[in-house]
Amino acid sequence: MTAVTTPGEQLAAIVGQFNEAWNAHDLDAALALTSEDCVFESTFPGPDGERSVGRTAIRAAWKPIFDDARSHFTVEESFVAGPRLVQRWRFDWGNGHVRGIDVITVRNGQITEKLAYVKG
Repeated sequence: MTAVTTPGEQLAAIVGQFNEAWNAHDLDAALALTSEDCVFESTFPGPDGERSVGRTAIRAAWKPIFDDARSHFTVEESFVAGPRLVQRWRFDWGNGHVRGIDVITVRNGQITEKLAYVKG
């Protein structure tokens, strides 16, 4: 395995671990990668989504997703821009799917912000 050396590589590695926790349905592991005051802006309800601040609020927002064993995120593309990683994804569940993007901010090795947007 190649050593992670640049800030962009470090950021991508943290978000990679985060994505693995999502697809493993491991809520505790995903939350462990976030800061205590992390901000999550969901895609629902439209048009602006719902804002959750802090691990307790985020746990409540994410729990239904993590509890659905049929759900899966596939990252289609990602790039680093300063302290942020932007990823284009497809989220599948049962007989449905949606495509969108996340803008994820990492500071001091922790995710401090996850802003989610969807098509349509």
